[in-house]
Amino acid sequence: MRSNRAALRAGASMAATLPMIAGALALGIPAAHAADSPTRDTLAGTKPAWATAKADKGSTSDSAQVSARVYLAGRDAAGLAAYAKAVSDPASPAYGKYLSAQQSRARFGATEAQVAAVRSWLTAAGLKITGTTRHYVSVSGEVAAVEKAFGTQLHNYTKGSRTYRAPSKSASAPASLDGAVLTVTGLDNAPHKAASKDQLPPPDAVFKNSGPFSSYYGSNTASTLPSAYGKKIPYAVQGYTGKQLRAAYGAGGYTGKGVRIAITDAYASPTIAYDAATYAKAHGDARWKTGQLTQVLPSDYTRTEECGAAGWYGEETLDVEAVHAVAPAANVTYVGAASCYDDDLLDSLSKIVDNHLADIVSNSWGDIEANQTPDLAAAYDQVFQFGAVEGIGFYFSSGDNGDEVANTGTKQVDTPANSAWVTAVGGTSLAVGKNDKYLWETGWGTDKASLSADGRSWTDFPGAYTSGAGGGTSKTVAEPYYQKGVVPKALATANSAAGNRVVPDISAIADPNTGFRVGQTQTFPDGTEQYSEYRIGGTSLAAPVIAAVQALGQEARGGKAIGFANPTIYSKYGSRVYHDVTDNPTGSGLAVARVDFANSYDATDGLLTSVRSLGKDSSLSAVKGYDDVTGVGTPANGYVESYRRR
Repeated sequence: MRSNRAALRAGASMAATLPMIAGALALGIPAAHAADSPTRDTLAGTKPAWATAKADKGSTSDSAQVSARVYLAGRDAAGLAAYAKAVSDPASPAYGKYLSAQQSRARFGATEAQVAAVRSWLTAAGLKITGTTRHYVSVSGEVAAVEKAFGTQLHNYTKGSRTYRAPSKSASAPASLDGAVLTVTGLDNAPHKAASKDQLPPPDAVFKNSGPFSSYYGSNTASTLPSAYGKKIPYAVQGYTGKQLRAAYGAGGYTGKGVRIAITDAYASPTIAYDAATYAKAHGDARWKTGQLTQVLPSDYTRTEECGAAGWYGEETLDVEAVHAVAPAANVTYVGAASCYDDDLLDSLSKIVDNHLADIVSNSWGDIEANQTPDLAAAYDQVFQFGAVEGIGFYFSSGDNGDEVANTGTKQVDTPANSAWVTAVGGTSLAVGKNDKYLWETGWGTDKASLSADGRSWTDFPGAYTSGAGGGTSKTVAEPYYQKGVVPKALATANSAAGNRVVPDISAIADPNTGFRVGQTQTFPDGTEQYSEYRIGGTSLAAPVIAAVQALGQEARGGKAIGFANPTIYSKYGSRVYHDVTDNPTGSGLAVARVDFANSYDATDGLLTSVRSLGKDSSLSAVKGYDDVTGVGTPANGYVESYRRR
């Protein structure tokens, strides 16, 4: 499972794939805003690609209301990017010389004079200031005032069967502001909907797995079911536990003691404390200590129905329980967003950076790259750069739809995992054997075939593609320096001769057929809410697992923050600290048998039996060396210890 903000994002959904912009340098310095006129600076990326002349339906009414955010560039945007790179690069003299949140604001944040100038400009145009933070000034007002402020006309454009508002040309800001404005979001409204201050709904309807199960990979053979790939296959595991995952990824005696991990998602499960404590007790994880799990939540939630708020409860539960299972002594702070819209998710990330709530941040959400616009990418990257300067590393799941072709019809990666400033976490199918022995991993990708009516064969074996680890080559982000010399040229240059970012960077268990057991309070058919357990996966499992492993590494280095980890992760490439994951680790096809309840909770309506083939990730392949399913590989024995040497 991986929470998806597709079709739910403020001002970014449904945008066409965007060309690479000049500012998307490989961990370099942002490009200066181009001069729109002698007195205006263009804010690149603020006109969406779908706002074409052919789709133009004329001017938006002058009296229509607009809400927008003007993000502040700070006093030294170029210096911020440069310092973020330097403190993250093991080869740099500045490596590890992090700044405090207060120091980073003083050195790179917006000055009071800049904020005052931006506010004055916006109010002079007739806009109402609705909020001011260290990162942005939010405004509202009529279209006429917006057009005056940003030097552009707002028109209505058709996209599919809908009509949306957008700038007819890129927005701009007065040159007299001297680059104080980073970007503006909200000028287009695809697909904005009215926000309301709702209460959180009850948990989603119950989901449970049927047996038979394997307790470890291969422990229970499906001897009465048809063979696959010339042999009898095992039943899927009931769900690995922390003990098995810690053994697989070389935790040793490390527990994450003294390390702070933050988790971001939308909304907040009302039963998380009970569920996490119950799960830990049931599976031998260390008991949660008082104050070890904390939450930072907004005062109000919005768009709960539109975003499927209850569905995010399971996401938070998975993230919290997986982190604690692998790093049982780490302190965990859950930071919930008010909704699944970008502005709210950005607010959650900013809270972590502004208050340095953690050194490691796990994020199990995302969207397709085609839905990301350069204005939002700039806002996200600025937060990630501030985090890097402070020694904070962000880990994002790479996606659960492989190359996205089956999902969207277009081969693409996911965002924010595509950012050059985050660690993108891919996914694997994991085999842990008897006595918690690591056996092998494949790249996560699943084909499914159902049992025939007579029970003698698998229908259309190996069946249809269902899901797999996200990966591939970005169309909008240039190749970062740390990937050069590691990522094969054919991957890097797939969309540009100059080379682009390739996803993921590292990987861990994700396949729900070799997944993790989770415990959560759910709503049963009789209306009662009860704690129950189920097996789950997705790169939203891989991300918190890698975040927890990084916490073990930080403990190994005496508690000193790892920070933005990619330069260090790639510096270890090719060494024994990684499992080099391929799609065919045993030399023959791999599959598991799976039995599911037809109604998702009991056998009343029958059982569904299927075979799930492993290592079948859309057009992506896990091969020897770096690949776009698993990156450099997964942590092996020695990975955690390798941080002691830095």
